[in-house]
Amino acid sequence: MSSVQAFIVSKNLRRALLACACAAGALGVQAQSAMPQWKGEGAVRYVCGGIGSDESNAMRAAMKEHPLALLFARADGAYLADVQVDIKGADGAPSLALRASGPVCLVDIPAGRYTIDATTTGGDAKSQSVTVGGGSKTASFRF
Repeated sequence: MSSVQAFIVSKNLRRALLACACAAGALGVQAQSAMPQWKGEGAVRYVCGGIGSDESNAMRAAMKEHPLALLFARADGAYLADVQVDIKGADGAPSLALRASGPVCLVDIPAGRYTIDATTTGGDAKSQSVTVGGGSKTASFRF
């Protein structure tokens, strides 16, 4: 291969890599924009959603980036929304009350032990204890 041909291949390769990087960046921005608005501030904040495929994909992709993820579904596996959630901290850890507007909630909360109570609009209730810290924790609730 001549030096001119090598230069052309190198130039085309750089263009292809730049195009791939731009496309990957655009996909990342698209995934972030598909996320619903965060609520709360500081050490305790949350976002709930996952309705629609774009939002669901964005929420699920972000699960490992947050200390606590909550999943809500019916016994048959169908997603469930409009769930009242009360997260009670032990040993001085903060508490949080929210209404899950979608089947997935991402919760940024300090490390500690928590009890999560989830109640559907029909009155079905479930409770789980979790320890947050040292990686992402997922609590699944099936009603």
